[in-house]
Amino acid sequence: MIKRTAKQLAEMSGGTVDERYAEIEVEGVAIDSRHIEGPVLFVPFKGEQTDGHRFVEQALHDGAAISFWQNDVPDAPDVPLIKVDDCLTALQQLSKTYLTQVNPTVIGITGSNGKTTTKDMVASVLSSKFRVKKTIGNYNNEIGLPLTICQLEEVTEVSILEMGMSGFGEIAFLSKLATPDIAVITNIGESHMRDLGSREGIAKAKFEITEGLEGLFIYDGDEDLLKPLAGSYKGEKQSIGFDAGNQQILRDIEQSETAIRFKVGNGETDFKLPMLGLHNVRNAGIAVTIGRYMGLSEAEINQALSHLEMTGMRMEKIQGPNGALLINDAYNASPTSMKAAIDTIDMMAGDCYIVLSDVLELGPDEEMYHRQVGRYFEGKKMTLLATGQAGRFIYEEAAQFIPAHYFATKDEIADYLRPKLSDKTKILFKASRGMKLETIIEALI
Repeated sequence: MIKRTAKQLAEMSGGTVDERYAEIEVEGVAIDSRHIEGPVLFVPFKGEQTDGHRFVEQALHDGAAISFWQNDVPDAPDVPLIKVDDCLTALQQLSKTYLTQVNPTVIGITGSNGKTTTKDMVASVLSSKFRVKKTIGNYNNEIGLPLTICQLEEVTEVSILEMGMSGFGEIAFLSKLATPDIAVITNIGESHMRDLGSREGIAKAKFEITEGLEGLFIYDGDEDLLKPLAGSYKGEKQSIGFDAGNQQILRDIEQSETAIRFKVGNGETDFKLPMLGLHNVRNAGIAVTIGRYMGLSEAEINQALSHLEMTGMRMEKIQGPNGALLINDAYNASPTSMKAAIDTIDMMAGDCYIVLSDVLELGPDEEMYHRQVGRYFEGKKMTLLATGQAGRFIYEEAAQFIPAHYFATKDEIADYLRPKLSDKTKILFKASRGMKLETIIEALI
């Protein structure tokens, strides 16, 4: 993590510090006064509900070494402070300066789905050769990304930064702050449709990641909306996908109940991924492409992929009662990723069920998108268990093609499934985070 004197931090953030406090040693940055660990720099924010400056003295009492203090906030106490014009801007400037001092290879990753999974895969591959630091949790916005950067060790060789957004201009800002050497767009889904109006708008907002890019651009080449945008990027680029027109074609795909094998581009290495989901082949393919670009051998990449440790609730395999396989993919969802989940369970043998509920934040067209998911069941072989207000639209369409049931509550789904659990049973759970489908899994196990 960042280790500097107060005077150095002031210079890096555009602030000023009293000479009495200039040589204070600071290690790390904190924004929550309830979680002060060591001699950190405390950053108070002025929010709509509360003003973090109220907690500055408490943070210092609890061990913080020094605190930012915004110049327009009156009555500054006589304690160690770095005076700044704006606390958020100062934090962002501090992180940008620190990033140039550490000078790692920066990899920026965005996309409607798969950001975290791809981040984990890339980190796993590159960690076999480099000192890697990745975004922790969902620290991927205008506050989280600077905090992630401030957590870098001086010896960090690769920094993998997840970049999220809810509107135009946000990823452009993050990209210009981090100036990535490699930038990735995993895909374009329907998340944030309410804010951005259309999938075209989402594609343009994600493409903002190239605004600070100084190197390789990797993107979903199967997405028609990205092709013209990618054409406008003048630097090096690689398209990746299942279609024949891609530079890195994902091919020879074989899925078992525990793993997927695949090849990438012209290479003949049979990569093994110890997780499920056809969509994860694309994420892994991105990791392979970056690994090759960074000079790793095929064997090193394959070894790393075969020992992946993923963030929870992303195609997470759980052993259920009586040998049943429960697949927890309930961390988040879009109509696109729901269709990928349907494809995943459709490739399995045995008594297969899929539990679906609402995709949130789709805006006024949410019924249309949920009905599209329902119609995607045509020709598939499984039983659908649906719940939720918008989940009813999925059920109404799917019932034309497969056995389907609608339940008013998640408890009813658990009650329905219990007597059906055996070593032949496979159940996949998918919905937006807010629907909390994992509670059904908890009830079953």
